[in-house]
Amino acid sequence: MVSDTKDNKTITIYDIAKEAGVSASTVSRVLTNSANVRKEKKERVQALIDKYNFKPNALAKGLSDTKSHLIGIVSADVRNPFYAALYVACENAARQRGYNVLLCNSLGEGTREIEQLHMLKQQRVDAIIQIGGRVDDDVTDKTFSKEVTDIVSTIPMVVSGKIEGVKCYSVVIDAKEASTLLTQHLLQLGHRKIALVGGRLDVFSTKIKYDTYKEILEKNNIEFREEYIVNGRYDSETGYSGVKKLLGLKEIPTAIIAINDFAAAGVVRGLTELGFKVPEDISVVSYDNTYIADLLTPKLTSIDYDYETFGKKLIDVAIKAAEGEEVSSLNPITPHLVVRESSAALR
Repeated sequence: MVSDTKDNKTITIYDIAKEAGVSASTVSRVLTNSANVRKEKKERVQALIDKYNFKPNALAKGLSDTKSHLIGIVSADVRNPFYAALYVACENAARQRGYNVLLCNSLGEGTREIEQLHMLKQQRVDAIIQIGGRVDDDVTDKTFSKEVTDIVSTIPMVVSGKIEGVKCYSVVIDAKEASTLLTQHLLQLGHRKIALVGGRLDVFSTKIKYDTYKEILEKNNIEFREEYIVNGRYDSETGYSGVKKLLGLKEIPTAIIAINDFAAAGVVRGLTELGFKVPEDISVVSYDNTYIADLLTPKLTSIDYDYETFGKKLIDVAIKAAEGEEVSSLNPITPHLVVRESSAALR
């Protein structure tokens, strides 16, 4: 798969792909005059083929038929039921399309994420999906952005958040709508003293949820209370310590929005220990609608993302991108509210 030279370097199909910003299989489809390539990409690739007088061998032409049918998935932490549910949905959707998945668990470590992304590139996966981790950052880490830019030059990448300055595809939960649903639900129940527990404001989706909460309070002429905001991690201990802090205030909230079901479990435990009843004394709601929501007593009102549809969308976008099909760079996931026993009208 060689041709002319560029700065005394033999040109390969991978060089053409990198310079054109596409996958090697896309270059191969252009070489075989496949109709399954967008006009813009086809013209960009053809211009480089002409520029370097590129004459591929049979192996290069056959790259489009040598797919691995393997999709790499980098997950922040599959011990979290949100990531576990979404990974299983992705795996099931991939199998239905004749693909297998390769799971990497980054445990939220940025260095490990980069190592895993490069490993997946070496494995020649057809596409990479990243769920959580650095793609959740409100401000993209420059080192991460640089590394991913190199990877997406040959392999399409789909993320559940965003990477500023990098050409990738996003399948993203509409966090603004999710926050609106929860906050409006509590307002309709008569609550005005609503607290937020858990999450970091340097996480893109969390910041949107908090900002939306403040906007809705303002629109309803409700005072925003800084003391009702308790940031932290995304675990039960954050919920537990957060509710202890809120219950020490002069005016305690009548409702609490937890950043996820894990945090909500800690909130409910803390309330119970201090003699408060849910929802009679304080309503509790959260995001994610994982299996935890059904295990708690009372059962938890939570925002659901339809994990099956979410996983199918991630896989669909990944496969279409790998095959050079037209696909939107931004694909929103619409949340919906599941009302259970943990939220009730203000007494």
